[in-house]
Amino acid sequence: MAEVVIFSPARTATQQGSGKVGKWKINFMSTQKWENPLMGWTSTGDPYANVGDSALSFDSEESAKEFAERHGWDYTAKAYADNFKWKGHPEPPRTEQ
Repeated sequence: MAEVVIFSPARTATQQGSGKVGKWKINFMSTQKWENPLMGWTSTGDPYANVGDSALSFDSEESAKEFAERHGWDYTAKAYADNFKWKGHPEPPRTEQ
């Protein structure tokens, strides 16, 4: 079963256009990567590794989730705002004993 991340891409810092704003994308989590010994390029055996940026774009988070569920993929939805959510109190510093 494929594992995917559903996210809304952030606006490019150097551009003020609205091309990416409001869209949701699906990226596949690829763990089968290795360095090609001849050229030093990163290689993968995962056929879905290069599918996210150009192919799977949705108008809403809900439609992206429905698409993932329809295909039987495990998904995690992330938004830029998640970077600033409350994650609880920080752990107290440890003291050496």
